Parts: sequence; structure tokens; C-alpha cells
Amino acid sequence: MTTSARPLLFTPIALRSLSARNRVVVSPMCQYESDAGGPTDYHLVHLGQFALGGAGIVFSEETSVEERGRMTWHCAGIYDDRHVPAYRRLTEFLSTHGAIPAMQIGHSGRKGAISEPWHRYRPLTDADASAGRAPWPIVSASALPDSPIAQTPHSLDRSEIAVLVSHWREAAQRALDAGYRLLEVHAAHGYLLHQFLSPIANERDDGYGGDLAGRMRLCLEVIEAVRSVWPAELPLFLRVSAVDGSNGRWTLDDTVALARAARERGIDVVTTSSGGIHGPGTAAPVVRVPGYHVPYAERVRREAEVKTLAVGLITEPAHAEQILQRGEADLIGLARELLWNPHWPAHAARALGVDDYLALLPRGYAWWLERREDIRRVTEAARHPRAD
Repeated sequence: MTTSARPLLFTPIALRSLSARNRVVVSPMCQYESDAGGPTDYHLVHLGQFALGGAGIVFSEETSVEERGRMTWHCAGIYDDRHVPAYRRLTEFLSTHGAIPAMQIGHSGRKGAISEPWHRYRPLTDADASAGRAPWPIVSASALPDSPIAQTPHSLDRSEIAVLVSHWREAAQRALDAGYRLLEVHAAHGYLLHQFLSPIANERDDGYGGDLAGRMRLCLEVIEAVRSVWPAELPLFLRVSAVDGSNGRWTLDDTVALARAARERGIDVVTTSSGGIHGPGTAAPVVRVPGYHVPYAERVRREAEVKTLAVGLITEPAHAEQILQRGEADLIGLARELLWNPHWPAHAARALGVDDYLALLPRGYAWWLERREDIRRVTEAARHPRAD
């Protein structure tokens, strides 16, 4: 296939000084397999398979900037220098196999001190302490619990907010030291920054609440703090819930305003998800059909004049390519589909007519698969000889 005819999904994209080999992004996926915040062999195998499968960018799961910012005892963190060598092991493997290693940094806020999703995110209680899983104090914009059964969070004062911003800065520096080349600030799905953005969770009457500018203040301060240590030649993403969940009061107009302000502060790409201010982290206020978040990505891209990453049940190669061809987004994020098929990029390239689709795989895979293709072609020719 000629370069001019190559599908956009498999055309490299420049992100500051980086060039991703294609537009396929492995979205952050919480795995609840961390040990005291740090990654294990599980993460090396889990994330490594996506690099071997041909993805252009591979995100680690949402990673907390401080210990109390984790949701569960087994969520990821990068709040201690001892985490850095373990993460460097991951980034070196991903880079060696052609993927850009990326990390999403965040803070659970009032969604913290809970159990894993297969235990229905049950808030931890004193009864969990005997199993080494005692609850811890949680924080938020206001003293409003996430649900009727959830712990009531402490409302952060201004001095505590300043310390929190410094944690984001330190986490970004650790991520850089660990070899990450792309960073995303997590301001979606009901996590702490979303709690400040949304009037549902933010009832403050100081400079971090009230009108839109006040509610956006912490998110923008975090972006500035991260960008102050994140090199100018490396890209920075922002993930947002474009609209709140049920009874939402954070709107798409608000998201466009935030995206514009974020772009001015050094954000290169906005990932547009939705929901999560009440209930599960990715609860959406719209019907879940393939590409249900794409209209958000398209409007933010057009009105905020910033690159966007489209997510939301995009599983078919032709659909992913169509989104890019229509100018609705610049990158395509997949999550659960890649858990089912980590070699989705190579399969998608083949489906879209990329001649060298096997080049996305390691040489030890591609060489043998090419031989199998040769045998298949010979067999097919023998079965259906051409008539002279």
C-alpha cells in the first residue's frame, strides 16, 4: 500500500517531539494488582502484550499522586521514589517494542477507601482492618459523600490544596525519571479534579468554587504544576468527563471552556469521556453505543482547537478509521477490546488493507506468520489453479 493511501489509523502522528507509530492508544485500565502502590510482574506482562500487539501509545492505569489518593489498597501510585525503578522496567520494555510509554496521574478524592469493583466498590470499614485493609480518611472539594453509604470526605482548605498541587508536580517528575514519555492529567470519572469541576461535588464559596472559573482553578493549577517539570518537548494529555452523570451540572460548554484554558497551559490532547460524578467511575449519562463519546471529541477538537482522543466502544477498524477521516478526533483509544484481543492493532491493519500489517508484531512473531501466509497462498493456488 502506498503512503498516500495508508489508513490514517496507521499513519504516524507527531506529538511535540514524539512520533507515535500509529493512532491506536491503549487507554488506562485499573487492574487492582499493585503492591503498596508499585507495579509488579503482572503489569509487565499485562502492558507488555499491548506493545507486542502493535499499539502506538500504551497507558499505564490511573496512578495516584499520593497514598491516600488511591481508590483501593491495590490501586497504582507514584508517590514514593521507590516506585521509580519498578516503573522504569515497564517503560523500557514498552519503548523497546515500539510503543510510547504513557501514564495517567490522578487522585480519587472522595472515591477512595473502597473495595474492588467485583466487590461492588463497597466502602471499607473497620471490619476490613483485620485483613490489613483498613479504611483511611479521604478528601474532596466539599464535605459531600460520594453515595449514601460512603465515607464523608474532609473538605480541603487552601493550604492543603497547595500541598496537593505539589504532589502532582512530584508525581510528574517521578514519571519522567521512570522513563515515561507521555503524561495525562486525570480530571474525569468523578475523581478529585472532577469533584472540584462539578457543582454536584463542589459547594465551596472560596476561590476554588462558585463560578466556572473558580471550579476550574485547581485543575488548571495542576496542569501548570505538571507542565513546569514535564519537558517542553514531551506531550501532555488531559482526560475529562465531557458531561456529568445523572442529574449532571457540568456541561459540554464547560468542557470546551476548560479545554481552551488547558490548551493555553500546555495540554496537547484532550480525552473526552463522560460521567462518574455519581456511581461507578465510568458511568455514562448517554446510551452506550459504539462511539458514544465521539461527538464530544469532535466538538472539543473543533471549538477548543486542540487534538482529541476518542473513546467509547470503538472496536471495529473501519469505524475507527471513519472517525479519523471525518476529522472527529486525532487518536483512537481502546480498553476492554484490547483485553480480549491484545493484537487488535495488527488485525485492524490487515482489515484496512495495510500490506505490512505483520510489521507491527515482533520479528519472532512476524517471521513465522509470514511463512504461514506463504503456505496458505500456495495451498489456495493449488486448490484453484488458473485456467490458461
